[in-house]
Amino acid sequence: MKTAILEKYGEARLPRYTSYPTAPRFSAETDASTYAGWLRAAPADAGASLYLHIPFCRSMCWYCGCHTLISQQDQPILDYLDVLRAEIRLVSATAGKELAIDHVHFGGGTPTIMQPQEFIGLMGLLREHFAFSGRSEIAVEIDPRTLSAEMAAALGDSGVQRASLGVQSFDPVVQKAINRMQSVEQTADAVANLRAAGTQSINFDLIYGLPHQSVASCIDTAEQAIALKPDRLAVFGYAHIPSFKKHQRMIDEATLADSRGRDEQAEAIAATLLAAGYRRIGLDHYALADDDMVRALEDGSLRRNFQGYTTDDCETLIGLGASAIGRTREGYVQNEVAPGGYARRIGSGSLATVKGYRLTDEDRLRAAVIERLMCDFAVDVSALCRRHGFDPELLLAGNVGLSMLEDDGVIDIDGGVIRVRQEQRFVIRAVAACFDAYLDQSGRTHSRAA
Repeated sequence: MKTAILEKYGEARLPRYTSYPTAPRFSAETDASTYAGWLRAAPADAGASLYLHIPFCRSMCWYCGCHTLISQQDQPILDYLDVLRAEIRLVSATAGKELAIDHVHFGGGTPTIMQPQEFIGLMGLLREHFAFSGRSEIAVEIDPRTLSAEMAAALGDSGVQRASLGVQSFDPVVQKAINRMQSVEQTADAVANLRAAGTQSINFDLIYGLPHQSVASCIDTAEQAIALKPDRLAVFGYAHIPSFKKHQRMIDEATLADSRGRDEQAEAIAATLLAAGYRRIGLDHYALADDDMVRALEDGSLRRNFQGYTTDDCETLIGLGASAIGRTREGYVQNEVAPGGYARRIGSGSLATVKGYRLTDEDRLRAAVIERLMCDFAVDVSALCRRHGFDPELLLAGNVGLSMLEDDGVIDIDGGVIRVRQEQRFVIRAVAACFDAYLDQSGRTHSRAA
């Protein structure tokens, strides 16, 4: 049964649904002036999140799908940070008030590529222009290969509570094939330094479906990761899209597993983590039983955003840096992707927004349905439609994709409630896609559904 489902749905190229509508729907109709109005309308005390994009690494990992630049020199990074600081001031002035900050996330690239004092200064500037409280959560993505003890201490001094470490695979054969050599010892040193500096939660990112990966090597990596006692793990499937990310052409497609092989790798990792006491969160996250993400799963408050599964329920997300995506009640915005163009826009005194999307009421309904499916593998479509002021027939009547999934035993539908069968959760994106009104209009290549 599972093989047949994989053959039918596993090769489909579908969004990861970290937003809805997805980024290919963004257009230049939503510009800097639009975003300025949305910022001014954002409630000061409702709680907001900040995302800061640092698009620099010392070397290119060939699997990478991020907006990243490679620099062995510090000056381009210093120049970029000058522009980022100017954007922080500009966004704050445009909002016209001190927004209360609940969450901060530094992504990249490698945010810890900056020097310790630069990070401390950047956090100080954020605190000057936004309202932080004792419950503001600060998280940073880290490459363990380049994290110094001094930088770990600076993170602790700046109030960082969560660190997300890129691991991907501990198999040297796989590491060579993706141009990322990283020993267990390097990773263990990074964890030890972060713990000593006061970091309360450690997350590891693992990837399956990489070149030369096998079930055995995935299990070995999972076991070695478990030994380092991370609080959470995110286990992503490698998205091979060389037409979009040209450096992925360095990976030999003949060394990549098919959908069945990818599923076997994912399930082997899942079984290893579950046996070690981790709880499965949504499609690809795992956490220890006392983690607040598990509590969010249990009480139905788990969310999904551009960083994946999260407990962040803020309606306002301010994206800072080149390519950064933000969100307000009204819609999505994205900054200029190229750092040079981003710098010119900020230097001219303008917000760096070049495109975005204004949400409709129907978009908000479909987004809510998709988010609950991605988080809970179940959704009461009828209840959500009533809450948003729509007739459930809008989403359910004539939905050919849903009918096919029901006939194939992937989902059960009862009185407007859709439940994904436990053994079929690996094709959840195919279920979510049934509520995507724009999927066939994007012209964008996405990753495989399984």
